[in-house]
Amino acid sequence: MLIKTARDLVDAGLVADATGLDAVAAKYAIGITPAVAALIDADDPTDPIARQFVPSTRELITTPDERADPIGDLTHSPVEGIVHRYPDRVLLKAVHVCPVYCRFCFRREMVGPQGLGTLTGPELDAAVGYVAEHPKIWEVILTGGDPLVLSPRRLRELMERLAAIEHVKIVRFHTRVPVVEPERIDAAMIAALKASGKTTYLAVHANHPREFSQDARAAIGRLVDGGIALISQSVLLRGVNDDVETLAALMKAFVENRVKPYYLHHLDLAPGTSHFRVGIAEGQALVTALRGRISGLAQPTYVLDIPGGHGKADIGAASIVGGDGCFTVRDWQGGEHSYPPKHDI
Repeated sequence: MLIKTARDLVDAGLVADATGLDAVAAKYAIGITPAVAALIDADDPTDPIARQFVPSTRELITTPDERADPIGDLTHSPVEGIVHRYPDRVLLKAVHVCPVYCRFCFRREMVGPQGLGTLTGPELDAAVGYVAEHPKIWEVILTGGDPLVLSPRRLRELMERLAAIEHVKIVRFHTRVPVVEPERIDAAMIAALKASGKTTYLAVHANHPREFSQDARAAIGRLVDGGIALISQSVLLRGVNDDVETLAALMKAFVENRVKPYYLHHLDLAPGTSHFRVGIAEGQALVTALRGRISGLAQPTYVLDIPGGHGKADIGAASIVGGDGCFTVRDWQGGEHSYPPKHDI
């Protein structure tokens, strides 16, 4: 059973007391699949899987630096469903629902039953039309929401529309489905992912090595064996993976499952997420420690999405200077932007 309410959390034994959680649920969607619930140790108050998915009243605390659109999607959205931040690629957000709802989600104001919903037929026509009208677009990144909540039939139809756009060469999917709902990864889904005839990449989102259940490993194996190239994305999270041993185990788990580590995201300034935030200097130290512990195959790039829509910066590199009290981040066009310190609550 999908857990969607505070009452469901109590009935599943994931929380003893739901006081205050209805207020959280009214603001931010709750969603925990059976696969995720099975990973949670309800007897461990610091369980890293529960911390990612079980809501907390701390989410009702918003710090001054947090914002509803922390990475500036709306600033770069020429038509509904499209984010065009860089010249050669766009995000296509066909859906704004997910099989699970992460408590740290940077689009938490946009996703879920109370969010922006699924693109209507005319909106999807306009989004695909925008891609077709801009010949510099080389890559289309399906995100949202989680694009793999679409049925294989609907996904295939979308991919076939992209197949007709000659200048699009790469289609990338960002998803949690192989980990949180692995049974969805079947032959029909894999065929739909490849239906565009383009080179297909899929970014698997996982934040803790325990997320690689036997079923998740099997689903990832089906994707790789089906011809889908896999990369990873993770978020650096307080109480989940903010120690070098856990990070190393996570990156090794990706590589062992034929997933190339790609991005380790510094947590975005989404509302109600400060209890997950790790300081930049601490994150840099963790990434530096990884270099001496694990193979180069397993090294992610530590990135920050600069607030306001200025794009990603590699903050393990020279694009960021300062200390936790004052940082200056350089964007991909050479612009410099201040970044706030971590707020303790």
